[in-house]
Amino acid sequence: MAEPISNRNIIDISPLPTPKEVQSALLLPEKTEEMVLQSRQAIRDILHGRDSHRLVVIIGPCSIHDPEAAILYAERLKQVADRIQEHVLIVLRTYFEKPRTTVGWKGLINDPHLDGSCEIGGGFELARSILLRINNMGLPCATEFLDPVTPQYISDLISWAAIGARTTESQTHREMASGLSMPVGLKNGTDGGLQVALNAMIAARHPQSFIGVNAEGLTSIIKTNGNPDRHLVLRGGGGRVNYNPEDISEAVRCLTNEGIRRPIMVDCSHGNSEKDHTRQVPVAQSVVDQFTNGQLAIMGLLIESNLKSGNQKWEAGKPLEWGVSITDACIGWEETEQLLDDLAEAMDKSGKNKVLTS
Repeated sequence: MAEPISNRNIIDISPLPTPKEVQSALLLPEKTEEMVLQSRQAIRDILHGRDSHRLVVIIGPCSIHDPEAAILYAERLKQVADRIQEHVLIVLRTYFEKPRTTVGWKGLINDPHLDGSCEIGGGFELARSILLRINNMGLPCATEFLDPVTPQYISDLISWAAIGARTTESQTHREMASGLSMPVGLKNGTDGGLQVALNAMIAARHPQSFIGVNAEGLTSIIKTNGNPDRHLVLRGGGGRVNYNPEDISEAVRCLTNEGIRRPIMVDCSHGNSEKDHTRQVPVAQSVVDQFTNGQLAIMGLLIESNLKSGNQKWEAGKPLEWGVSITDACIGWEETEQLLDDLAEAMDKSGKNKVLTS
């Protein structure tokens, strides 16, 4: 047989259900749609300085692999969110796609059965069903968009989106960010440098035209207005942290031309925690201390947290410990609740002191 001219290394090509089909099967209730729109606007108000007193805290599992554990975590987090809402806007990390440096589990959308079968159509349905349950509680959700097709399936349930350190330099992801309907955080590169993220901020602000899919799954030309609601996420890298006062001041200086009042979010994990999940707590405390002492360009924090602390290794078919991350290590629930209460208390005391001395 002659060598094939195309698809030489392809085993199979299987059609997916269209975004419209998945959304029609898992409809967004009107009340929940209103909540998503309100939470997006609340984040924009913080980002652009119209709400100058609160911080956004994006918190939750590094990745979701167990739907029921995710719902239990969300129920607990909602109670804390309601309690501290005067000072902190809580948004739950609902990350369903994970970039891999080499190989490994690529997230619940790619492999919803955690067995290497990669039944992606079912993954989209499962991710959407989880998002519906959480949003229906009144708790907004955040995610990292990795595949440019994914937003068509779930973006109506997302209040904040991230473009990760590995993809901030990608033209495809900058184009995607320019068309997203929610605020977008762009992370600095894995080497710790700011320039790729600064370039991404500019690219995502401008109109773009690119190839994508529409709600019917047809390959289409996507044209965007550009996204005015972008900000920088400092996550460290290259063997150094970048959440200290001098780092944040330098980032603000670099972003002066973007005209955003509060353009800085700090990722308390990754390089800033020096890959030690327990160090997220002092990082968060340091950043909030900077905010309460006058660094008002800070808009929020990104924290990896789960029901139980640490992480475990995933292998197809291997039994897993309940409530423990299978990707990055996270702080546990008790530490999470204490940290959030402490951050809100620090902000409350700072606000009262400002009133007393003004």
